[in-house]
Amino acid sequence: MRLIFSLPLKYPLLLLILAGLFFHPAVAQKKDRNEKIKKNAIEELEQKRDLYKQMAMDIWNYAELGYQEQKSTALLQSTLAENEFEVEQGVAGIPTSFVASYGTGHPVIAILAEYDALPGFSQTSAPKRESKPDSNNGHACGHHLFGVGAVAAAIEIKELIKQNALPGTVKVIGTPAEEGGAGKVYMTREGIFEGVDAVLHWHPGNYNAVIGSSTLANISAKFRFYGSSAHAAGAPDKGRSSLDAVEAMNHMVNLMREHIPSDNLIHYVISHGGEAPNVVPDFAESYYYARSPDKDDVMPLFERIVATARGASIGTEVDMDYEVISGSYNILINSALADVMQKNLEMVGGVKYTEDEKQYGRELQKTFEFSAPEVESVEEVLPLDNDHGIKGSTDVGDVSWFVPTVGLMAATWIAGTPGHSWQAVACGGTDIGIKGMYVAAKTLTATAIDLMKDTALLEKAREEHVKNVGPDFEYKSFVGDRLPPLDYRGKKTE
Repeated sequence: MRLIFSLPLKYPLLLLILAGLFFHPAVAQKKDRNEKIKKNAIEELEQKRDLYKQMAMDIWNYAELGYQEQKSTALLQSTLAENEFEVEQGVAGIPTSFVASYGTGHPVIAILAEYDALPGFSQTSAPKRESKPDSNNGHACGHHLFGVGAVAAAIEIKELIKQNALPGTVKVIGTPAEEGGAGKVYMTREGIFEGVDAVLHWHPGNYNAVIGSSTLANISAKFRFYGSSAHAAGAPDKGRSSLDAVEAMNHMVNLMREHIPSDNLIHYVISHGGEAPNVVPDFAESYYYARSPDKDDVMPLFERIVATARGASIGTEVDMDYEVISGSYNILINSALADVMQKNLEMVGGVKYTEDEKQYGRELQKTFEFSAPEVESVEEVLPLDNDHGIKGSTDVGDVSWFVPTVGLMAATWIAGTPGHSWQAVACGGTDIGIKGMYVAAKTLTATAIDLMKDTALLEKAREEHVKNVGPDFEYKSFVGDRLPPLDYRGKKTE
């Protein structure tokens, strides 16, 4: 405005042009139309709350592990098919994956859907530790909400395309086994995201925020040692213990921790240690994760772990091999897309709890072994420069290096609830989880509308993406050419 009024009066034509750029009624009308489209789509979403709640609760009850999500993927696929999406099943060699598409041409907006549970988190919706008798698994990361929220948003976008209110194509990419199975890595490697202009995603949490900071790159592998069994008392000298090798490896890795960058992480479990104490184990296995904030640093860290396994093998006179299970890049943040999503999340707002839900939260917090904030409605939307990134790793990282990507966290758990906890499973089985899912679904819907109505936003995001990956970047996954590990949870899905 200061520029306009400081210009000399001998430039009336320039004044008129500039004023037209700022105040042209067509611009205001276009913005009003877009906001009306969003408002109507959000109202339509609200009308289907009971339907999507039931879907989410069905998948919460299925609680299927990675690459075994047969009922969960079938429910999502059938819902999309009933809503006129063309569904391709079992893409990238993964039986429980899918791509559902509606529309033609560009822009092409893809929305990710996850639906795998975690082992060992069986839990009812009660605010106390109470396992379900029929399952050992639970949605401790809220992926039942993730998948249904994504499908709900995509169906609203489909309706707008069908009404000629939006151009282009909407896709739902059903991505199995995020929890350690790296489904999206194999799907990215096989070109599933070719031709997509932008990818949208979300994740359950205990706050509302656009994801504005990166994640940790990750490589995981199972190290297997093969020795010779013998009677542990009668002939111990005849045996060579594979468990000794596992323990030797673990000891060397723990010594190594002093000599790695402080922001790198290593985790492991002994996934098999033998059958009986009086038998020298002839087979043992450890399962390792290596993490780093930078994708270029995680492979050298992993190679050092492999070196300890080789040393343990030599020192204990047993054989060793290892299998890379998954590996994912750190998320590449796209600020252009994040700005668009932030405005829509602020428009949607957070969640309000009833007094009964607040009391439920207080009862749940009594089970925490740490202090947590007072249970209140999570109506706040954090600013884009918040430091609440996803603290772990996700296979969304690989997608984000392949195509411009943006995501958000939505409050599906009461204050203080950590992911990968039974308390998260419990919240996810209540309306607390559904309310957060709806924050996400509305925000995804509104963001997709903006991107499909204004392709200049997509072009800005593409230019930023090209700049960030660099001129010489060529996507190459950490898993190489191995097939998806369909049996990494112990049961192969055919």
